[in-house]
Amino acid sequence: MRKTILKQLHAAVLAATLAGVAGAAMADDIKIGFNSDMSATGSADFGISALAGAREAADELNAAGGVLGRKVVIVARDDVGAPPKAIQNTNELVNNEKVAAMLGGVNSGNMLAWLHIVEQKKIPTISPVATATDITARYAKQPPNYIYRVSMRDRDQIALLAAYAARASKNGKIAIIADTTGYGQQGAKDAQEILALHKITPVANEKFGPKDTDMTSQLNKIKASGADTLIVYALADSNAHVMRSLEKISYFPVTLASWANLSSPFLRIAGPDLAQKMIFTASITEDSSPQSKALYDTLVKREGRLPTYVMAAQAYDSVKLLAAAMTQAKSTDGDKVQAALENLGPVKGVIKTYNKPFSADNHEALSVKDFRLVRWVNGKVVSVDDATVKAITPADLKF
Repeated sequence: MRKTILKQLHAAVLAATLAGVAGAAMADDIKIGFNSDMSATGSADFGISALAGAREAADELNAAGGVLGRKVVIVARDDVGAPPKAIQNTNELVNNEKVAAMLGGVNSGNMLAWLHIVEQKKIPTISPVATATDITARYAKQPPNYIYRVSMRDRDQIALLAAYAARASKNGKIAIIADTTGYGQQGAKDAQEILALHKITPVANEKFGPKDTDMTSQLNKIKASGADTLIVYALADSNAHVMRSLEKISYFPVTLASWANLSSPFLRIAGPDLAQKMIFTASITEDSSPQSKALYDTLVKREGRLPTYVMAAQAYDSVKLLAAAMTQAKSTDGDKVQAALENLGPVKGVIKTYNKPFSADNHEALSVKDFRLVRWVNGKVVSVDDATVKAITPADLKF
């Protein structure tokens, strides 16, 4: 009986010890929070894709031994497109999950709602999707600034669109149409300001509601103005309805827009023929390099469905940059990682090799020189390589 009791006690102690070791190992994981809409809005596809890219980067790091000898884990939360939920998620990730770093979401407004939390808690944060200028600028004058971006800042995108418009327009008549959301109106404002740097005044500047599906009235005014080039700033479904409205009035100017058209609703609503008529911005394409093609193929095989490759690639690079900063800092301490991010050596990403991508004055890893113009062709995003693109010079990229 005594031996049996001793054996039972030994087994219990051993089990408790193993459980403690396992618990310690789990606690020792390097957690990176991911807080984005993945279900609610028209941009949810971006969040789904970004999460896929982040997880693939973590898997690659772990297969190579992890970071600082520890496993990297992406802890994801869906903010359902609502700022209150985004704030709740951030508090949970920071206070309960004890994340060492954060990846931001799709919607700029949602991300802006919780930036104060990660800034106060000194959690290095990268936006791999959201593009509002204020994301990286809000704390720029109050260093240290813990907020970074590996995405396409709106004004940089518009600089490229305006450069193309100025070259493409044969009569110098360029028009703007945008939705009435903050995103659309800020884009219209930036477009007007940057066109002014090209000494161009838009011949029309129209707007429409974010739920409108017929913009023929506004587009007829633009047609009457004689514009041969049109800049559109709105989200994917609205952009698709703009294209369908252009078809209704048989008016097809050179039509330019932002990265929002990477979202599948644009292709679905516009249809392949109309979708192909719109030129927009991107940081990468599926076949822009052998490494890009390999990552795309891996993600499609892994996920089965990858709505927007560009966002996956940007999140993939974001995780690689955070890992490189932790490795360089030899720590996951927020202050040390923040300092390392601003002084990184070369880091190989899929979009490019980043050589000192950030500094104390610049928290944007990508700039207009990294962007390209693309369009949908046969269900794929491909680079535009026409005579107008080839004619654009660095001097054309005005801010």
